[in-house]
Amino acid sequence: MSGPTELLFRSDAYLKECEAEVVAINDRGGVILDKTVFYATGGGQPGDTGRLLFADGEVAIGATVYGEDKSEIVHVPAGETKLPSVGEHVKLLVDWDRRHAHMRMHTALHLLCSLIAFPVTGGSIGAAESRLDFDIAEADAIDKDALTDALNELVKADHAVTTRWITDEELADNPDLVRTMSVKPPTGSGKVRLVAIGTDGSVDLQPCGGTHVRSTGEIGALKIGKIEKKGRQNRRIRLQLAS
Repeated sequence: MSGPTELLFRSDAYLKECEAEVVAINDRGGVILDKTVFYATGGGQPGDTGRLLFADGEVAIGATVYGEDKSEIVHVPAGETKLPSVGEHVKLLVDWDRRHAHMRMHTALHLLCSLIAFPVTGGSIGAAESRLDFDIAEADAIDKDALTDALNELVKADHAVTTRWITDEELADNPDLVRTMSVKPPTGSGKVRLVAIGTDGSVDLQPCGGTHVRSTGEIGALKIGKIEKKGRQNRRIRLQLAS
């Protein structure tokens, strides 16, 4: 049985590559390494894709997911191919353009969340378009133009995006930090990572295990797509990168 995968993206989301050792190949052909820069699917953010290089070849990685016990990250080949051997040293290369788009989008969704004072019921991150669903009653209208302007003002202000850790107990004592109703922050390890936008989280502060840009200015211009009604008290807001 292999040990937990070291998550290098947690400490530096800008790492595009790393060298690692193959610790296992699972029964479905997924490659498990001792460390990785590849983000695994979670919290509405898709897992990374990219390439795995080894002495006898190259493997296209089509998806990255967590293993059954959530401590291992599994790099899933895009198709049937020759795999490296257990114990072999390999090099991982992230599809950076896709990952960076996800980072910009994820931080943008936190900005959107900061502007809508209602609980989040769901969400999804994509490289071209992302969305958040909010528990909003019929009578509470959203001004699309005003929301777009407010988002872009937060982007232009170039607020710093930082992370810090609190204990599970501190999170339990501050339930208002959790905005999402459907996706709960990862707990159980004894500590939870907070993502803060602005000084001391003045713009937004919430638990999140995803990858983010260093400042809101890096997101670039944003635009609101459709605002859709999804049930009596559910509104879906679609967000796109304008550049």
